[in-house]
Amino acid sequence: MSTELPKTFDPAEIEARWYTHWENEGLFRPERPDAEPYTIVNPPPNVTGSLHIGHALDNTLQDIMIRYERLRGKDALWVVGTDHAGIATQMVVERQLEAKQDKRTNYSREDFVAKVWEWKEESGGTITRQLRRLGCSMDWSCEQFTMDEHFSNAVLKTFVDLYNDGLIYRDKRLVNWDPKLKTAISDLEVETQDVKGSFWHFRYPLEDGVTLADGRDYIEVATTRPETMLADMAVAVHPDDERYKSVVGKHVVLPITGRRVPIVADEHADPELGSGAVKITPGHDFNDFEVGKRAGLKPAEMLNMLDAEANVCQTADGLVPEEFLGLHRFKRDGVDGARELVVQRLKESGHLIPHIAKTKKGEEQELDAEPRTIATPFGDRGGVVIEPWLTDQWYVDAETLAKKPIEAVKNGDVEIVPKAWEKTFFNWMENIQPWCVSRQLWWGHRIPAWYGPKLNSSKRPDRSISIEMSDDGSRVTGTSRQLKAFVGRTANDVLAEAKRYYPPDVRVVLIEDNKEVLKSGSTADVEAVHLTRDDDVLDTWFSSALWPSATLGWPEQTDLVAKHYPNDLLISGFDILFFWDARMLMMGQYNTGKNPWPKLYLHGLVRAADGAKMSKSKGNVVDPLGLIDQYGADALRFFMAAMESQGRDIKMDDKRIEGYRNFATKLWNATRFCQSNGIGASSSIAAPKASHAVNRWIIGEVVETKEALDAALAELRFDAAANTIYHFVWDRFCDWYLELIKGQIDEETKAVAGWTLDQIFVMLHPFMPFITEELWSKQGERANHPLITASWVDPQAEVDPAAKAEIDWLIALTGAVRTAKNELGIAPGAKLEAFCPAPGELAKSVVEANAAAIERLARLTPIHFAEAPDGAAMQVAAGEDAFVIPLEGIIDIAAEKARLEKALEASAKEAKSLEGRLSNANFVERAKPEAVEKARADHAHHTAEVARLEAALARLG
Repeated sequence: MSTELPKTFDPAEIEARWYTHWENEGLFRPERPDAEPYTIVNPPPNVTGSLHIGHALDNTLQDIMIRYERLRGKDALWVVGTDHAGIATQMVVERQLEAKQDKRTNYSREDFVAKVWEWKEESGGTITRQLRRLGCSMDWSCEQFTMDEHFSNAVLKTFVDLYNDGLIYRDKRLVNWDPKLKTAISDLEVETQDVKGSFWHFRYPLEDGVTLADGRDYIEVATTRPETMLADMAVAVHPDDERYKSVVGKHVVLPITGRRVPIVADEHADPELGSGAVKITPGHDFNDFEVGKRAGLKPAEMLNMLDAEANVCQTADGLVPEEFLGLHRFKRDGVDGARELVVQRLKESGHLIPHIAKTKKGEEQELDAEPRTIATPFGDRGGVVIEPWLTDQWYVDAETLAKKPIEAVKNGDVEIVPKAWEKTFFNWMENIQPWCVSRQLWWGHRIPAWYGPKLNSSKRPDRSISIEMSDDGSRVTGTSRQLKAFVGRTANDVLAEAKRYYPPDVRVVLIEDNKEVLKSGSTADVEAVHLTRDDDVLDTWFSSALWPSATLGWPEQTDLVAKHYPNDLLISGFDILFFWDARMLMMGQYNTGKNPWPKLYLHGLVRAADGAKMSKSKGNVVDPLGLIDQYGADALRFFMAAMESQGRDIKMDDKRIEGYRNFATKLWNATRFCQSNGIGASSSIAAPKASHAVNRWIIGEVVETKEALDAALAELRFDAAANTIYHFVWDRFCDWYLELIKGQIDEETKAVAGWTLDQIFVMLHPFMPFITEELWSKQGERANHPLITASWVDPQAEVDPAAKAEIDWLIALTGAVRTAKNELGIAPGAKLEAFCPAPGELAKSVVEANAAAIERLARLTPIHFAEAPDGAAMQVAAGEDAFVIPLEGIIDIAAEKARLEKALEASAKEAKSLEGRLSNANFVERAKPEAVEKARADHAHHTAEVARLEAALARLG
């Protein structure tokens, strides 16, 4: 027996009740030891995070696939967990300390890390609770965290193995340096903002009386960062630039520092840009770094003029004047910095070339620099301008690791969907740079390296080398040329390696956080060396690159690893293709010899309604939890699926979400109608036997819908899948089938209708899990058989061509009549007489068998298979059959024609005007995007109106 449904559909109560039930009963991962595995790993959100609209899209798509495969009987595992988020989490805890007038450096590293763990236990579960509200059917019983012990062991093993294989090393290179956080950060953590700035032009004097062909004794250079001239090491010109060919290999003498630097030929210099000459600061610019290397400079020789806080420090050649030392790189908190002082000194010495500008009145004025808007990199956490900084960091040989993933995508072992992303993937992977994996933080996986002195030529520890700590005590300083690194998974491993390296009479002492942690030998040894632990931690992306395997227990060969690795699919935003997806391919191949998954699906971004990228600064960020509160999780999920078209971004549209809430309500009311007519749960997976055409037709519709749904999900076409089930439920089942069976619901029809409704619940469940589970449960007793673990649709039936032809003809006739009435302003309920002068066999049989339904739905009665009488009439068609419907006495033909012609003229005029506006490039390019979008929508509306009104006039003859 069914349980009567309330009149009103209330998503909130249903969602909370069902999610708790599913989780408590272990239904997200039922015991299926012999079933085929299906595995997805969730991109681990930051433990500090809250659910944003991008998470809602990403996790909805994953849940659709997991619920679908679970219904298909597989051992569906959706791995869930969070990332320790080194920078973000450390910042959260440091801000808490600052609020109490406290700070991190008041604690030992161990005590601070303990505070982070305390915060994680108290406040780190926000996003996992929010994922539950979205309906994500993850295996919470095995929730993962990238700092868990087993995961940390996997990270350490990978680092040590890479080091032993020569694929991870310490090197001096430029990094994105955040002077506020005092750590290197990844490209993903850099946000580019347009900032009002200046473009200065300087004279760099040529040395020894050398002049250019035009007689000038200087080279003009331009820069947006004049302070960096304190560390300039060259001037570059294009090798084909005739203006400078005579001075390539000569030198200029820099103002202020007096440094003598060469003029080098390099294609980085653009002859068409400015003077064609570029100042080169290899220690503070990524492009200049590469120019410097091509010019023969080694990274260790490149000059650094800034400390970790971006204050000016002395360069290795000692040429920075005293007055600059200690200044910040540019004005800060109202205090002039090195930039302002450099400009002042160059102006005083005559080396500043003024910019000549014109006032609004056309008068010339002299400015120190040309005003410009400059794309400037900011740290997304620290909020300050990022500094390219030359430091010693740990790097992964990404070029070597990228080879197997490139081959896997090329040979089809890994498929990227949409395929268009392959070009981007290859372009990045084939030009990949070394991956900086060290971060100057306390929270994270600490690098398992200790440093000691190298052996000198006498095979003794070189006592001329000292290991120093940075000013804030956060990290070891020293280059790979000076220090010997010892790497191991444990302190004992490191000690054993050090004992093999140093002479037997040398005592080895391991120091970590200024404390001895392990030592060898005795005080009787000739001498002792102290190995100091690296204080840096690993980039968060390094550990998350192990997510597909380490979450299953790797490097241990667990049952989960054996069954669920490789995974089956990864769903990811395209914006982390390189930061996460590609690195998982690298690490998966390196650690296991297998690709982590055979298919990678990249979805787009969720944008604001006007197409703009969402950002807090713009105030256009949408809170998915607010949408869930307003419309329900099912409606939001269905919106995400229906709008997810491969290769396209999604525009937020509250009206569409509201529409999908209405869709859920329609299904709710359809189920209530079924209950009121004695239609309950089905007892069979296979379709019931049916003799009535309408029942045979709806069974065939289920068959076709199931096939279309399977095909769409196999191709990861979420929009096609959602639209397939939507139109079946709304159009075929609710609008037609339920209408067609009204008044003739016998036992056969009850069985077929109940079975069809069950198939709807099953097919819709991956998209709308809450309402379908609720309706499934209320349709009848299903002992220990919840929808979430039910069986996928298997009608064991075929489409009945005769039934399909009959009902589709009936639907076509009804639809045509309703459309014609609407166009001509005839009341929908008005009954009309119809004539069909040349009916086909199908028309005769359908009308004969369905006269009552045609009268009730199409409001046609009687229907004559004969010529229509003379007079005004309209024509409609069903299939190949034409029907003439007399209109004498129904409407005023002349008045209706006049009305339609007037409306047609207005719409045609408006459509033409909009077409002209949209064909105007000035309007399309300069108008606000929302104005252009509205014009396009209005044009489409009026164009459709013209077609509709012309059709209506044609009906009147």
